[in-house]
Amino acid sequence: MPILSAYRRDISRARELVSTRCRTVQTPLGPIEHALIGDGEPVLVVHGAGGGFDQGLDIGAALSRMGFRIIAMSRFGYLGTPLPADASAAAQADAHACLLDALDIPRAAIVGASAGAPSSIQFALRHPDRCRALVLLVPAIFVLGAGGAPLVRAPVATRLLFATVLKSDFAFWAGIRYARATLIRGLLATRPAVVARANAEEQQRIAETLQHVLPVSLRRLGLGNDAAVLSAREAYDLERIAVPTLLISAADDLFGTFGVARQAAARIARARFVGYPDGGHLCVGRKDQANSEIAEFLTVRKDIEMGIQ
Repeated sequence: MPILSAYRRDISRARELVSTRCRTVQTPLGPIEHALIGDGEPVLVVHGAGGGFDQGLDIGAALSRMGFRIIAMSRFGYLGTPLPADASAAAQADAHACLLDALDIPRAAIVGASAGAPSSIQFALRHPDRCRALVLLVPAIFVLGAGGAPLVRAPVATRLLFATVLKSDFAFWAGIRYARATLIRGLLATRPAVVARANAEEQQRIAETLQHVLPVSLRRLGLGNDAAVLSAREAYDLERIAVPTLLISAADDLFGTFGVARQAAARIARARFVGYPDGGHLCVGRKDQANSEIAEFLTVRKDIEMGIQ
Protein backbone atom coordinates (compact mmCIF):
# COMPACT_ATOMS: atom_id res chain seq x y z
CA MET A 1 0.00 0.00 0.00
CA PRO A 2 1.40 3.44 -0.91
CA ILE A 3 2.67 5.39 2.10
CA LEU A 4 0.17 8.23 1.78
CA SER A 5 -2.79 5.85 1.52
CA ALA A 6 -1.60 3.90 4.57
CA TYR A 7 -1.21 7.12 6.54
CA ARG A 8 -4.70 8.34 5.61
CA ARG A 9 -6.19 5.01 6.62
CA ASP A 10 -4.41 4.94 9.99
CA ILE A 11 -5.03 8.57 10.92
CA SER A 12 -8.70 8.23 9.98
CA ARG A 13 -8.94 5.16 12.22
CA ALA A 14 -7.22 7.01 15.07
CA ARG A 15 -9.57 9.98 14.79
CA GLU A 16 -12.57 7.66 14.81
CA LEU A 17 -11.37 5.88 17.95
CA VAL A 18 -11.02 9.10 19.95
CA SER A 19 -14.40 10.42 18.84
CA THR A 20 -16.63 7.43 19.55
CA ARG A 21 -15.78 6.11 23.02
CA CYS A 22 -16.25 9.21 25.16
CA ARG A 23 -18.64 11.91 26.25
CA THR A 24 -18.23 15.45 27.51
CA VAL A 25 -19.71 17.13 30.59
CA GLN A 26 -19.86 20.83 31.30
CA THR A 27 -18.26 21.94 34.58
CA PRO A 28 -17.42 25.27 36.26
CA LEU A 29 -13.90 24.83 34.82
CA GLY A 30 -15.08 24.12 31.30
CA PRO A 31 -15.94 20.98 29.33
CA ILE A 32 -14.21 17.77 30.34
CA GLU A 33 -14.06 14.76 28.06
CA HIS A 34 -14.16 11.35 29.74
CA ALA A 35 -15.11 7.69 29.45
CA LEU A 36 -16.35 5.14 31.97
CA ILE A 37 -15.79 1.38 32.14
CA GLY A 38 -16.47 -1.26 34.79
CA ASP A 39 -18.51 -1.35 37.97
CA GLY A 40 -17.58 -1.08 41.63
CA GLU A 41 -15.53 1.38 43.63
CA PRO A 42 -14.69 4.46 41.53
CA VAL A 43 -11.10 5.00 40.43
CA LEU A 44 -10.15 8.21 38.62
CA VAL A 45 -7.33 7.44 36.16
CA VAL A 46 -5.18 10.44 35.22
CA HIS A 47 -3.23 9.86 32.02
CA GLY A 48 0.34 10.84 31.23
CA ALA A 49 1.92 12.90 28.45
CA GLY A 50 0.65 12.10 24.98
CA GLY A 51 -2.50 10.60 26.40
CA GLY A 52 -6.15 11.41 26.78
CA PHE A 53 -9.15 9.44 28.00
CA ASP A 54 -8.04 6.61 25.69
CA GLN A 55 -4.71 6.21 27.49
CA GLY A 56 -6.62 6.29 30.77
CA LEU A 57 -8.80 3.42 29.53
CA ASP A 58 -5.68 1.49 28.55
CA ILE A 59 -4.23 1.99 32.04
CA GLY A 60 -7.48 1.17 33.82
CA ALA A 61 -8.72 -1.75 31.70
CA ALA A 62 -7.28 -4.47 33.94
CA LEU A 63 -8.60 -2.75 37.08
CA SER A 64 -12.07 -2.59 35.56
CA ARG A 65 -11.96 -6.36 35.18
CA MET A 66 -10.94 -6.63 38.85
CA GLY A 67 -14.12 -4.97 40.09
CA PHE A 68 -13.42 -1.23 39.88
CA ARG A 69 -15.29 1.51 38.05
CA ILE A 70 -12.78 3.44 35.94
CA ILE A 71 -13.25 7.14 35.18
CA ALA A 72 -10.76 8.14 32.49
CA MET A 73 -10.65 11.81 31.51
CA SER A 74 -8.74 13.86 28.99
CA ARG A 75 -6.69 16.45 30.87
CA PHE A 76 -6.39 20.08 29.80
CA GLY A 77 -5.28 20.41 26.17
CA TYR A 78 -5.83 16.76 25.30
CA LEU A 79 -8.38 15.64 22.71
CA GLY A 80 -11.78 17.16 23.56
CA THR A 81 -10.82 18.98 26.77
CA PRO A 82 -9.71 22.54 25.97
CA LEU A 83 -6.63 24.23 27.42
CA PRO A 84 -7.68 27.09 29.73
CA ALA A 85 -5.61 30.11 30.69
CA ASP A 86 -4.74 28.47 34.00
CA ALA A 87 -3.74 24.89 33.25
CA SER A 88 -1.51 24.40 36.29
CA ALA A 89 -1.43 21.13 38.20
CA ALA A 90 -3.61 22.74 40.89
CA ALA A 91 -6.19 23.83 38.32
CA GLN A 92 -6.17 20.35 36.80
CA ALA A 93 -6.78 18.88 40.27
CA ASP A 94 -9.78 21.16 40.70
CA ALA A 95 -11.04 19.97 37.31
CA HIS A 96 -10.77 16.38 38.54
CA ALA A 97 -13.04 17.33 41.46
CA CYS A 98 -15.44 19.07 39.05
CA LEU A 99 -15.65 15.92 36.94
CA LEU A 100 -16.52 13.84 40.00
CA ASP A 101 -19.19 16.41 40.88
CA ALA A 102 -20.67 16.16 37.39
CA LEU A 103 -20.77 12.36 37.69
CA ASP A 104 -22.24 12.54 41.22
CA ILE A 105 -19.27 10.68 42.73
CA PRO A 106 -18.47 11.95 46.24
CA ARG A 107 -15.11 10.16 46.65
CA ALA A 108 -12.73 8.18 44.48
CA ALA A 109 -9.29 6.67 44.50
CA ILE A 110 -6.99 8.34 42.01
CA VAL A 111 -4.30 6.74 39.84
CA GLY A 112 -1.88 9.24 38.29
CA ALA A 113 0.51 7.95 35.63
CA SER A 114 3.71 9.79 34.69
CA ALA A 115 2.76 13.40 33.83
CA GLY A 116 -0.61 12.72 35.44
CA ALA A 117 1.11 12.61 38.82
CA PRO A 118 1.32 16.39 39.49
CA SER A 119 -2.44 16.96 39.33
CA SER A 120 -3.09 13.69 41.20
CA ILE A 121 -0.88 14.88 44.05
CA GLN A 122 -2.62 18.24 44.03
CA PHE A 123 -5.98 16.46 44.13
CA ALA A 124 -4.92 14.62 47.29
CA LEU A 125 -3.70 17.92 48.81
CA ARG A 126 -6.53 20.22 47.70
CA HIS A 127 -9.44 17.79 47.95
CA PRO A 128 -8.50 15.27 50.66
CA ASP A 129 -12.16 14.61 51.48
CA ARG A 130 -12.71 13.49 47.88
CA CYS A 131 -9.60 11.30 47.67
CA ARG A 132 -9.89 7.79 49.08
CA ALA A 133 -6.39 6.68 48.08
CA LEU A 134 -3.56 7.81 45.82
CA VAL A 135 -1.57 5.67 43.37
CA LEU A 136 1.37 7.20 41.49
CA LEU A 137 2.77 5.21 38.57
CA VAL A 138 6.24 6.25 37.37
CA PRO A 139 5.51 9.78 38.68
CA ALA A 140 6.93 12.67 36.64
CA ILE A 141 7.19 15.31 39.35
CA PHE A 142 9.86 17.77 40.36
CA VAL A 143 11.99 16.33 43.18
CA LEU A 144 15.62 17.20 43.83
CA GLY A 145 18.21 14.48 44.25
CA ALA A 146 21.02 14.43 46.79
CA GLY A 147 23.25 16.52 44.51
CA GLY A 148 20.61 19.20 44.02
CA ALA A 149 19.69 18.16 40.46
CA PRO A 150 16.13 17.19 39.50
CA LEU A 151 15.61 13.43 39.57
CA VAL A 152 13.19 13.43 36.63
CA ARG A 153 15.06 14.11 33.43
CA ALA A 154 14.22 14.48 29.76
CA PRO A 155 16.96 12.83 27.69
CA VAL A 156 18.25 14.63 24.60
CA ALA A 157 16.36 12.19 22.37
CA THR A 158 13.12 13.07 24.13
CA ARG A 159 13.62 16.79 23.63
CA LEU A 160 14.36 16.20 19.95
CA LEU A 161 11.16 14.19 19.55
CA PHE A 162 9.12 16.99 21.12
CA ALA A 163 10.63 19.40 18.63
CA THR A 164 10.06 17.17 15.60
CA VAL A 165 7.74 14.17 15.33
CA LEU A 166 5.40 15.29 18.12
CA LYS A 167 4.51 18.35 16.06
CA SER A 168 3.03 16.42 13.14
CA ASP A 169 0.57 13.55 12.76
CA PHE A 170 2.37 12.33 9.65
CA ALA A 171 5.84 12.59 11.24
CA PHE A 172 4.73 10.63 14.29
CA TRP A 173 2.97 8.04 12.17
CA ALA A 174 6.13 7.62 10.10
CA GLY A 175 8.16 7.33 13.30
CA ILE A 176 5.99 4.44 14.46
CA ARG A 177 6.57 2.60 11.18
CA TYR A 178 10.21 3.40 10.52
CA ALA A 179 11.84 4.52 13.78
CA ARG A 180 9.97 2.55 16.44
CA ALA A 181 13.06 1.92 18.58
CA THR A 182 13.77 5.65 18.69
CA LEU A 183 10.23 6.37 19.91
CA ILE A 184 10.38 3.57 22.49
CA ARG A 185 13.57 5.01 23.94
CA GLY A 186 12.85 8.72 23.59
CA LEU A 187 9.12 8.92 24.17
CA LEU A 188 8.36 5.83 26.26
CA ALA A 189 11.65 6.10 28.17
CA THR A 190 12.21 2.37 27.86
CA ARG A 191 15.21 0.60 26.39
CA PRO A 192 14.19 -1.13 23.14
CA ALA A 193 15.96 -4.31 24.29
CA VAL A 194 13.52 -4.56 27.22
CA VAL A 195 10.61 -4.54 24.78
CA ALA A 196 12.33 -6.93 22.38
CA ARG A 197 12.63 -9.64 25.02
CA ALA A 198 9.06 -9.18 26.33
CA ASN A 199 6.28 -11.60 25.48
CA ALA A 200 3.88 -11.05 22.59
CA GLU A 201 1.16 -9.55 24.78
CA GLU A 202 3.51 -6.93 26.19
CA GLN A 203 4.93 -6.11 22.79
CA GLN A 204 1.39 -5.56 21.56
CA ARG A 205 0.72 -3.25 24.53
CA ILE A 206 3.74 -1.13 23.65
CA ALA A 207 2.71 -0.99 20.00
CA GLU A 208 -0.79 0.17 21.01
CA THR A 209 0.65 2.76 23.40
CA LEU A 210 2.53 4.34 20.50
CA GLN A 211 -0.43 4.04 18.15
CA HIS A 212 -2.71 5.73 20.70
CA VAL A 213 -0.63 8.90 20.65
CA LEU A 214 -2.23 9.50 17.25
CA PRO A 215 -3.66 11.90 16.36
CA VAL A 216 -0.86 13.85 18.02
CA SER A 217 -2.34 17.08 16.64
CA LEU A 218 -5.25 16.71 19.11
CA ARG A 219 -2.82 16.29 22.01
CA ARG A 220 -0.20 18.90 21.18
CA LEU A 221 -1.52 21.62 23.50
CA GLY A 222 -1.61 19.17 26.39
CA LEU A 223 1.91 17.97 25.64
CA GLY A 224 3.17 21.55 25.70
CA ASN A 225 1.38 22.23 28.95
CA ASP A 226 2.83 19.11 30.58
CA ALA A 227 6.30 20.29 29.61
CA ALA A 228 5.54 23.70 31.15
CA VAL A 229 4.21 22.15 34.38
CA LEU A 230 7.32 20.02 34.86
CA SER A 231 9.75 22.77 33.89
CA ALA A 232 8.10 25.11 36.42
CA ARG A 233 9.83 23.00 39.10
CA GLU A 234 6.90 23.23 41.48
CA ALA A 235 7.67 21.81 44.91
CA TYR A 236 4.99 19.59 46.40
CA ASP A 237 4.22 19.50 50.10
CA LEU A 238 4.33 15.72 50.14
CA GLU A 239 4.44 15.57 53.92
CA ARG A 240 0.91 16.99 53.95
CA ILE A 241 -0.60 14.13 51.96
CA ALA A 242 -2.86 12.33 54.42
CA VAL A 243 -4.35 9.60 52.25
CA PRO A 244 -2.89 6.11 51.82
CA THR A 245 -0.45 6.23 48.91
CA LEU A 246 1.17 3.64 46.67
CA LEU A 247 4.08 4.51 44.37
CA ILE A 248 5.39 2.23 41.62
CA SER A 249 8.38 2.58 39.31
CA ALA A 250 11.19 0.67 37.61
CA ALA A 251 14.89 1.21 38.22
CA ASP A 252 15.69 1.48 34.50
CA ASP A 253 13.04 4.11 33.71
CA LEU A 254 14.96 6.50 31.46
CA PHE A 255 12.98 9.45 32.83
CA GLY A 256 14.40 8.76 36.30
CA THR A 257 11.10 8.29 38.13
CA PHE A 258 12.45 5.45 40.28
CA GLY A 259 14.35 7.85 42.54
CA VAL A 260 11.41 10.26 42.54
CA ALA A 261 8.95 7.58 43.64
CA ARG A 262 11.27 6.22 46.32
CA GLN A 263 12.01 9.67 47.73
CA ALA A 264 8.35 10.71 47.63
CA ALA A 265 7.36 7.52 49.47
CA ALA A 266 9.82 8.39 52.23
CA ARG A 267 8.18 11.81 52.64
CA ILE A 268 4.53 10.72 52.55
CA ALA A 269 3.40 9.40 55.93
CA ARG A 270 1.11 6.62 54.71
CA ALA A 271 3.02 5.56 51.61
CA ARG A 272 4.34 2.33 50.21
CA PHE A 273 6.93 2.09 47.44
CA VAL A 274 7.10 -0.80 44.97
CA GLY A 275 10.19 -0.82 42.78
CA TYR A 276 10.99 -3.18 39.93
CA PRO A 277 14.57 -3.82 38.75
CA ASP A 278 13.60 -3.39 35.10
CA GLY A 279 10.72 -2.63 32.75
CA GLY A 280 11.37 0.98 31.86
CA HIS A 281 8.83 3.79 32.04
CA LEU A 282 6.00 1.47 30.98
CA CYS A 283 7.01 -1.28 33.43
CA VAL A 284 7.31 -3.76 30.55
CA GLY A 285 6.90 -7.31 31.81
CA ARG A 286 5.64 -5.99 35.15
CA LYS A 287 2.13 -4.96 34.10
CA ASP A 288 0.31 -7.86 35.77
CA GLN A 289 2.32 -7.44 38.97
CA ALA A 290 1.62 -3.72 39.07
CA ASN A 291 -2.11 -4.18 38.47
CA SER A 292 -2.27 -6.79 41.22
CA GLU A 293 -0.44 -4.44 43.59
CA ILE A 294 -2.87 -1.62 42.81
CA ALA A 295 -5.97 -3.80 43.09
CA GLU A 296 -4.84 -5.26 46.42
CA PHE A 297 -3.91 -1.82 47.74
CA LEU A 298 -7.30 -0.33 46.82
CA THR A 299 -9.21 -3.35 48.12
CA VAL A 300 -7.42 -3.25 51.48
CA ARG A 301 -8.20 0.46 51.77
CA LYS A 302 -11.88 -0.25 51.11
CA ASP A 303 -11.94 -3.06 53.67
CA ILE A 304 -10.33 -0.85 56.31
CA GLU A 305 -12.88 1.89 55.69
CA MET A 306 -15.70 -0.65 56.06
CA GLY A 307 -14.17 -2.00 59.27
CA ILE A 308 -13.27 -5.39 57.76
CA GLN A 309 -9.97 -6.79 59.07
